[in-house]
Amino acid sequence: MYQAGWGRHEIMVEPRGHAMHGYGQWHHRARESRTPLFARALFVRDESGRTLDLCCLDLGYVTHAMRAAACDRLRVRLGDAFDEAAFVLTCTHTHSGPGGCTHDVMYNVVTPGFVTAHLEAVVAATVAAVLHARRTVAPTAIGVAEGAFDERVPVAWNRSLRAYNRNPDVTQRGEAETHLALDRSMHVLSLRRDGNLCALVSLFGVHATCLGSRLDAYDADNKGYAATHAEGALRAAGVRDPVAIFAQATAGDVSPHLHGPGDVARRRELRGAAEVEYAERNGRAQGEHALALLGGAAEEPVTGGIDAVLTYCDFSAIRADAAFTDGETDACTSDPCHGVAFFRGTPIDGPGLPSLAAGVAERIARAVKAQRMRDLHRRQPAEQAYLRRVYAAQGPKDILLEAGTKRMLGAALGDAWIPSFLDPSIAELKRQVRIGAVKGSALVPTVIPLQIVVVGALAVICCPGEFTTVAGRRLVDSVAPELGRRGVRRVLVCTYCNDYMGYTTTREEYAEQCYEGGHTVFGQWQLAAFQTRFVALARELLVPDASRSHDRTTRPKAPPAAELTLRSDLPVPVKRG
Repeated sequence: MYQAGWGRHEIMVEPRGHAMHGYGQWHHRARESRTPLFARALFVRDESGRTLDLCCLDLGYVTHAMRAAACDRLRVRLGDAFDEAAFVLTCTHTHSGPGGCTHDVMYNVVTPGFVTAHLEAVVAATVAAVLHARRTVAPTAIGVAEGAFDERVPVAWNRSLRAYNRNPDVTQRGEAETHLALDRSMHVLSLRRDGNLCALVSLFGVHATCLGSRLDAYDADNKGYAATHAEGALRAAGVRDPVAIFAQATAGDVSPHLHGPGDVARRRELRGAAEVEYAERNGRAQGEHALALLGGAAEEPVTGGIDAVLTYCDFSAIRADAAFTDGETDACTSDPCHGVAFFRGTPIDGPGLPSLAAGVAERIARAVKAQRMRDLHRRQPAEQAYLRRVYAAQGPKDILLEAGTKRMLGAALGDAWIPSFLDPSIAELKRQVRIGAVKGSALVPTVIPLQIVVVGALAVICCPGEFTTVAGRRLVDSVAPELGRRGVRRVLVCTYCNDYMGYTTTREEYAEQCYEGGHTVFGQWQLAAFQTRFVALARELLVPDASRSHDRTTRPKAPPAAELTLRSDLPVPVKRG
């Protein structure tokens, strides 16, 4: 029996015309709120006093700025009772939540800039929810159940089937079988008092993109509607203040929209109120499935102690273990780069660059690469080493943005050939470069958090960013044998944890260069790098905490304060019409 509590707190962010985070579209701005956005938290303490704090936000991403500020405040409030390594901060990945919550440059451009009030609202809600959960502790039994959605339930589809089918370890699927090209299983943790279900945590991977970029309201999307439905059902059953967390598993290549024959026509039918109705329906399906699993007889009890490890790694220079690279001994990551495929977007969930512009960008990217490699001998040794490393790691990616060195199609950001009139985001980025707001700041995170938490015989790999179905499965297959040596029998994946740096695909998927591969920023060996480092982290859990040797001190470098000030609290574009 554990001591556990739960709570939620609304994220009090006002819709003032800032761009929402997710689609990266300048026009996707919040003018109103359709649903509240919440921070939902769970606290668990075992018999030895070890603790776990889990908080899930109705947001599109978690950033280091959020996590660091929340940790600072929780340490002040709780002192030694707070264990940062056992604090998991994740999100639902709704694309209809506030942006401007990172200290890095790129994901703030459309907002525009960093918004102090947004970060403050998120951190305040996170801390309030965690503290509320800790105040409501009582003896609680924990269980876990697993079950797949029936194939006929229209809840999720693979949106990058060509990439998925490149994997040799999957059943090949046709265009009418995209709903089968994913993990349809949901895992649910139950928290019961006196035998009554009072709270739950669901892990199922599907994008929270039922609502498109034409809408202008904050909305928790399908995951938020799932939580509302489940909490309502528990409340109707007499539970006081229930909390239902619907977090993400391997959602990277999984869409809530039909992909296959008739997909474009179907998506066009969903506009405005129809999108909201569909988000509610998709969320209700998830909520009902979670409750049904916990109403069955297949639930397994969770017992045993709590443990956790957390480390940060610089993912711009990791040599992957040959065990995860098909024997390749020189498989390394590189500085982050975004491909043309990323900027092209996804055709159903979130279109980006028009085909003509994307085609031109591809040709220029290939010409830049050819010219650089042809003239390599004329460059300085450091530049030669950089280019060899980047092109070896990035492989077939047509590089549009070198985020590490701040170049676009080979030119410095301020000199990029892409004209500002093509997209207001380009104009804003160039403006920030001109005023000196970008020079010493990271465009995207490179020092990335890795975390594993253990509760009894259950472990959760807490991954930053978005993992595709097969990438997540391979990660579990790599880590599970190590954790099995300490008695762990079930290993799950929770994504969007603790920071956001983009996607992680398998190497085979990466070669297809769909949207997800274009946003796998550290290159074709990125998954292998995650496998290498997570396996090493799992081995730390085989020895007592005092004997562990993993890096506990590295953290991302803060941006220059003067530059962040120049990018902060900028005027919101005036709505036309």
